[in-house]
Amino acid sequence: MDKTGILREEAFLEHHMGAFHPESPERLRALYGMLDGLAFVSALMRVPARPAERKELLAVHDPGYLERLEATRGKDHTFLDPDTSTCGESWGAALMAAGGLCELVSSVFSGEVKNGFALVRPPGHHAERGRSMGFCLLNNVAVAARYAQQALGLSRILIVDWDLHHGNGTQHTFEDDDSVLYISTHQYPYYPGTGAFKENGRAAGKGYTLNIPLGTGCGDGEYAAIFEKIVRPASLAYNPDLVLVSAGMDIHCNDPLGGMAVTPAGFAAMTRTLMDIAGACCGGRLVLTLEGGYDLDGLRDSVRAVLAELSGVSRTDSAETASSCRIGDLDALLERVRKSHPGL
Repeated sequence: MDKTGILREEAFLEHHMGAFHPESPERLRALYGMLDGLAFVSALMRVPARPAERKELLAVHDPGYLERLEATRGKDHTFLDPDTSTCGESWGAALMAAGGLCELVSSVFSGEVKNGFALVRPPGHHAERGRSMGFCLLNNVAVAARYAQQALGLSRILIVDWDLHHGNGTQHTFEDDDSVLYISTHQYPYYPGTGAFKENGRAAGKGYTLNIPLGTGCGDGEYAAIFEKIVRPASLAYNPDLVLVSAGMDIHCNDPLGGMAVTPAGFAAMTRTLMDIAGACCGGRLVLTLEGGYDLDGLRDSVRAVLAELSGVSRTDSAETASSCRIGDLDALLERVRKSHPGL
């Protein structure tokens, strides 16, 4: 179990949403090409994907919605919302992405690999129970979280979402459930408009949604400090049995859809903090799944930095990276978070 599991499949390249769409197969072609030439490729192990089973999808999505998605199979082009559509192969790709992530979680749980990164598309964290949104068809990370609970018997799941955009679908799936702690850093106000401080769960899940909305321009120091000062203590207090990550690389400094300033060093620092959390709480069980990231060079370099950290090729000092944070900004942010979550 000394290797990092990788999920990659040609099926993910068959999903197309039209010419010039930013969520294109070229994203994974860039990543798969990087993997093929990686100096530390021997530290990685490919985990085969499988289609998600219907019962796994029904733990998150409405049956009518699944039927509507399945009905797009074989059709050249179906619009689902203003920026999300399918081609004839999209349903199959979505099934493989959700099921493949479950398989990677299972491989980490069994000890076949020590941790993992699912390099999949379509992405998932905007997908709601009954509709697609924001390039997303099935909520991959939510399906994997329920799979971990229902098939593997894990009790407490931590989902950390560092994508540029708030994961509305993931939040809404678990906001009344204390068996999943959802922590999101995201540019705000921005698409999809959710993710304010005050959105901190409801009913039994009150306090188990932790939103950290950010203004534009946050870089390596700010993100590393947030992960050290907010994500780490909240996660350790929760003591999860598994750590899942919606790893959106669109907070990269050159991303065309974003306004953040993170470099590969920042992604490595965040990964190291999450590895420390997983090591302290659940035997290192940490699985990332790709969400956004639309600058191909930035996407490739950032994923490479994350893989180097996961595999142990590099070991970033996240506290040192955090030391470049603008302290005043962090203090104000901590105060806002503590008002919504007095226990921190």
